[in-house]
Amino acid sequence: MTPYDGRLARGERTRTAVLDRALELTTAAGLDGLSLSQVADSLGVSKSGLFAHWRSKEALQLAVIEHAREQWTDRVIRPALPEPRGVRRLWAVHNRRLDFYEAAVLPGRCFFANAHFEFNARPGPVHDRLAAELREWMGFLTGLAADAVAAGELRPGTDPGDLAYQAESLGVCAVMQASVLGPDVTFRHARRAMFEHLRAVVTDPTILPEPK
Repeated sequence: MTPYDGRLARGERTRTAVLDRALELTTAAGLDGLSLSQVADSLGVSKSGLFAHWRSKEALQLAVIEHAREQWTDRVIRPALPEPRGVRRLWAVHNRRLDFYEAAVLPGRCFFANAHFEFNARPGPVHDRLAAELREWMGFLTGLAADAVAAGELRPGTDPGDLAYQAESLGVCAVMQASVLGPDVTFRHARRAMFEHLRAVVTDPTILPEPK
């Protein structure tokens, strides 16, 4: 590895470490409150070093959104993909999502749920990026449900969009209520409610195992 390559590798490691820490901070204190100074102080590094990566607070916020998306893909979506297309994959994504929340990987458990509430009425690039991520996520869930319809695993007339909306609603409600009602209660209800609904609309109820 050349010295130049080494500098690039160190720079990328620094960037990843900063984004990991920034992501944690935003779920506890909010995306709007995030600043280069806050992250630098938290990591014990100079603000000027971070400024080389992000020239503004907004640039850092947008980078954190992308980093959260990558984490979500790695921890929620990718582990569910080995399941067969259709109902089992849709259920696996919902289950993995709740596993991610239960593991408390982030202090606020879900970056996107918190950020959407925070920026819902704030126009601008950050709002638009979050909105695009939500549309993509809902499209992904709807596609999983549509695959199940196409495979004949769901009863005729089942609306894929309705299933996607129910899955998202249960996930957001559970993570928002976990700190008040307790994670054991909220995540158990979110699993059971989705499972029972899927069992009611599948053509073969044995296709889904009982949740643990």
